[in-house]
Amino acid sequence: MTRAGSGSLPRYILQRIVLVIPMIWVILTLVFFILRVAPGDPVSAALGGKLNAQALEQRREALGFNRPLLAQYWDYLSSVAHLDFGTTFSDNQPVLHVIRDNGGATLTLTVAAFAIALLVGIPLGLLAGRYRDSAPDVGIRLFGIVSYAAPVFFVGFLLQFYVAEPLGLPTSGDASPITVFEVPTKTHILLVDAFLSGNGAAIQDVLKHLILPSVCLGLVICGVFIRLVRVNMLQTMQTDYVEAAEARGLKRGSVTWRHAFRNALVPVITVIGLQFALLLGGAILTEQTFNWPGIGQKLVLYINNRDYGAVQGIITFFALAVVIISLLVDIVNALIDPRVRY
Repeated sequence: MTRAGSGSLPRYILQRIVLVIPMIWVILTLVFFILRVAPGDPVSAALGGKLNAQALEQRREALGFNRPLLAQYWDYLSSVAHLDFGTTFSDNQPVLHVIRDNGGATLTLTVAAFAIALLVGIPLGLLAGRYRDSAPDVGIRLFGIVSYAAPVFFVGFLLQFYVAEPLGLPTSGDASPITVFEVPTKTHILLVDAFLSGNGAAIQDVLKHLILPSVCLGLVICGVFIRLVRVNMLQTMQTDYVEAAEARGLKRGSVTWRHAFRNALVPVITVIGLQFALLLGGAILTEQTFNWPGIGQKLVLYINNRDYGAVQGIITFFALAVVIISLLVDIVNALIDPRVRY
């Protein structure tokens, strides 16, 4: 017999928050120690050709690298708890400023790509599940497999070579230089700033630059939703309540949309949090392919410069973002499907 209150939403949310705390601790611990396994001194690697030996030693002392490892670990956890992700070594600026200045471009690309993945993947998955083993089903499954397996940079190159020129779409950057100059920075999200400024030409320019990168990343992700929606549609169409609805004389289309489709979307919502992590990884490759000025491109630059402080801070921010998004997805899933609370 189920305990009273065990299925309440507040209790479920509290349980999920309690479980997130050790998960965050494990992630932060892995980030801290894995980065310190890398050979060499991070300060010398980032600044060895710019500072003399005395200045390097002073910088190590200022950053705390001369302290015991456990003391550094505690300082790291304390800083993250206060939302301080450290300072870059190469240009000596807070990592939060790097995330603020470049995060808007990554967020814009991620949201646009995710919207495309849902708009393409869910209808195709529904169609494939509705007409199982037919020609459309086979074609859609093949498209889903190819899109999921194709490397992001390869899809990007194909779009640049065969789509950009015929349609007159830009292949580099998030906007033209004149647009970046004319639009005042308010939110650090160029598209939003363009809307706030009321500059129609700037809005059009930003959207044109966004098309190819978002389509590239969205097509790679949509294969997951195609397969997931198709499988759950097939399972839902075989349930008792769907058969009962058909036995009452309801039309097949009404049963599909009003009963099977809504329940088939529940697992899709659960996977959204996992796909967010995949989108962040794909965004890094997409930003490199299309020279998109986001966090991913900055992360690659800092990795090439062996800027340990910047890499640690950005990876930590990404990890926390994924955990928080997953928590929110669990809560939304519990709101939609009360069965997950038990």
